[in-house]
Amino acid sequence: MSDSPSPLAEIRELAAIVAMAPDALDVDTLCEVRVGDMRFPVDAIGLGNPAAQCPAIAFVGGVHGLERIGSGVVLSFLRNLVSRLSWDDSLHGILERVRLVFLPICNPGGMWLGTRANPHGVDLMRNAPLESGERVPFLLGGQRLSPALPWYRGQAGQPMEIEARALTTLIAAELLPRRFSIALDCHSGFGIRDRIWFPFAHSRRPIPHLAEMRALKSLLDQVHCHHNYIFEPQSLQYLTHGDLWDHAYLDALSSATSLFLPLTLEMGSWLWVKKNPRQLLSRAGIFNPMAGHRIQRVMRRHLALMDFLLRAVASHARWLPSPATREALHAQAIAEWYASRPR
Repeated sequence: MSDSPSPLAEIRELAAIVAMAPDALDVDTLCEVRVGDMRFPVDAIGLGNPAAQCPAIAFVGGVHGLERIGSGVVLSFLRNLVSRLSWDDSLHGILERVRLVFLPICNPGGMWLGTRANPHGVDLMRNAPLESGERVPFLLGGQRLSPALPWYRGQAGQPMEIEARALTTLIAAELLPRRFSIALDCHSGFGIRDRIWFPFAHSRRPIPHLAEMRALKSLLDQVHCHHNYIFEPQSLQYLTHGDLWDHAYLDALSSATSLFLPLTLEMGSWLWVKKNPRQLLSRAGIFNPMAGHRIQRVMRRHLALMDFLLRAVASHARWLPSPATREALHAQAIAEWYASRPR
């Protein structure tokens, strides 16, 4: 992490959080992104027990540069945890059993430029070497025509962009070797309801760990019975090529001992626009709350979800399906998410 102040407020906020507890946090600069004469670090923060036998959870934000609220939510939760280190014994008990990894600002170049894509014009969430075998929406599903058009995937056969490689390398090193892990990637911009999406994005077929996803949803419904999240496979809404989380999940399937559940928090930014239509006049306003009180409300409301997921990882042995319950949970999930789909 650079000693000089960054022009990006989010990077300055991350530096301020690290300064609160430098001995408790592991800082790893995964790569640097250049934008003209500017250089921005992509920093990962580690907290908790790094032992390989411990489960892990990752919180990711800023994959799309325009969606700054995703970085804000991840930074807010990291600050919340660091602020509790001096007094919260229950948190220390969890940190003895769990590894936490934060990547709050995955695409600093796009954030600086005010674009969804990275400085090369590549949409990082369409950049993985993964093709859908089904029909995807034109452009939205990922395209290789031009970086001047949205949802550009990059040139065929080229390596993933440096930011995408940093994210997938971090997940492969910190999460996939463990027996159990979860990732939450924070985005905004779809619909008026907050959604929790899980793979697949490239296929309508159910994932092999559908029973585990159904168990996690049931746990969330029990613990936060008044929550407003729609919990569903992303494929219920649209399909894409090149999804990074599909790519990481498929990598995890190669290990018989690793259980990795990637989730995407898709904050419904259309609600913010509905409440303040003037936000349509600003490109950032389409993806982020602009009024101060709404920003604070968004920061608060998702802390409960992130704390829930942290505790779910710490106690995963108590709620994951047993061999006797997996079949029933799988059937419930098929009925809820897939049964009414056209074939």
